[in-house]
Amino acid sequence: MNLIQYPLAEKIGEPNLLVGREQEFELFNNWIANIPKKLSKSKVILARRKSGKTVFVQRIFNQLWSANGKLIPFYFDFAENKIWFPDLAIKYYRAFASQYISFLERQINLVNKPLSLEEINLYGITKSIKPLVDDVDSLLKDMERGNFNLMWDTACEAPHRYAAVLDINFLVILDEFQNITKYVYRDEQCKGEPDETLAGSYHSLSESKLAPMLVTGSYVAWLIQVINKYLEAGRLKITRMSPYLTKEAGLQAVYKYAVFYNQAINNKTAIEINELCMSDPFVIYCVIQSDYQNKDLTTRKGVIDTVNYEFSDRDSEMSMTWNEYLVLTLDQVNDKNAKNILLWLYKYHKRFWNPIQLKREMKLALDVDDIYRQLIILSNAEIIQRGTSDYQFKALKDGTLNLIIKNRFQEQILGIVPDLKQDFTDKLVAENKRLQGKVNYLSGKLAESQLATAFRSKKRFALSEFFANVTDNTVLNIIEVKERIQFQRQDGKVMEVDIAAISDCGRIVLVEVKKTKAKTAGKIIDDFQEKVEVYKGLNSDHVILSGFLSLGGFTDEAIGKCKTLGIAMAEDIELF
Repeated sequence: MNLIQYPLAEKIGEPNLLVGREQEFELFNNWIANIPKKLSKSKVILARRKSGKTVFVQRIFNQLWSANGKLIPFYFDFAENKIWFPDLAIKYYRAFASQYISFLERQINLVNKPLSLEEINLYGITKSIKPLVDDVDSLLKDMERGNFNLMWDTACEAPHRYAAVLDINFLVILDEFQNITKYVYRDEQCKGEPDETLAGSYHSLSESKLAPMLVTGSYVAWLIQVINKYLEAGRLKITRMSPYLTKEAGLQAVYKYAVFYNQAINNKTAIEINELCMSDPFVIYCVIQSDYQNKDLTTRKGVIDTVNYEFSDRDSEMSMTWNEYLVLTLDQVNDKNAKNILLWLYKYHKRFWNPIQLKREMKLALDVDDIYRQLIILSNAEIIQRGTSDYQFKALKDGTLNLIIKNRFQEQILGIVPDLKQDFTDKLVAENKRLQGKVNYLSGKLAESQLATAFRSKKRFALSEFFANVTDNTVLNIIEVKERIQFQRQDGKVMEVDIAAISDCGRIVLVEVKKTKAKTAGKIIDDFQEKVEVYKGLNSDHVILSGFLSLGGFTDEAIGKCKTLGIAMAEDIELF
């Protein structure tokens, strides 16, 4: 694959902030590889809001655009804004045609700044692409005649039609698909009721093997209802995406967010942030970026206070985001009994419950049938799940949602003010021994981040506190630590060093990190020394110190070369 470019501006902002999701990308890459063979069925990603699905599909778009292969991506976001029916048709078609032309011409700007219909028509004439010319002509004539249904047919059928006529393949990515039923109006003034039937336009298109669809939505129950009603169940293969990363990827996210947002942390508090945020990248982002007045993420107390603020303060970014989600998701759950049941299920979240058990254990003054109806409402709102039996219900495996619900409803229902701060403290105290073990564990992915964080956190140190075979033991005062530093050799070859720590005394420490279990051999030391020499030539006014962290150890030959060349060595690090 070619070096990835980012023609589609990703919602995550800095592309390097996307971490983890290896299993999801592997699954979808296999699916994508079969599209040119006409073997892939349309898919839908189901996940609650802030689960990372939008940036996931946006990254798929950018990977395919950069690969410049046999598959052309098309991305369209059905926004939460009212829009007149024919205006949507023109907007949709301009986006499709511009992204298609962008792919052909390798022009990044056309993805985020679509061409006008006139410009699309001119391009079609110039390049002899008849479908572009015909479609623009059809859209303009149908607009003039008021044939708005025909305009929409021209727009939404374009990817499949072009794939058939031009013998190419498209991947049609439709983000927040459920919004098509709520924000599109037949009335130019966008008054009255929206036309929810427009989703049915994709009924047959969802079966296309020439231009299969990848659909997403943040309101799962709503999206499922739309798909079942207008596309028929089974036409889109379901993939559920958890909002949570693996523990390792979550910790990697903590380090990356801290670096990019210039937030001081240390290796111990990084573990604690990840634990309290449950490896949820959105929660991690909110904590790292928190406006909490007394934020200090270098101490346990500071971490607990900041996480508590994000969950509890109504003005925090996370609370405001979740409130917006809950207003739409819980609009049917206005009954106090339903909220009481919801709290109970999340309190005893490890087991399934049926209405009879809930009536008995909760001592509810409701008929069993009434309890069942409340459970149906809650499950349709996608905030609890059903079991293998339609009569069993259970809380979602969603720790973030659990805390939000507890903070929002517990006082109203049970008369008990939640103390999330104490809950967080108890959690870290209970897991202290296990967390300490994690602090002393270096995985391949995290070694660079942990060493760089230790440099930033310790700040004043002699190199011998981290490495053996140190030739210059001057106490350093680190003012900046950079990761993945790239520079060019005289012949233009690009070189990269894992860490550069800059001291105010004019010394720069360059560190290479080898993360595999195999021992570092002499040839690898030679390659690193070449980088050091090139870097020295580019920074002749600085004193360059070099170190090599090899988690798998060193061969005898490598040790000899390090001693000769004055390269400091380490097989593990002290974490601060």
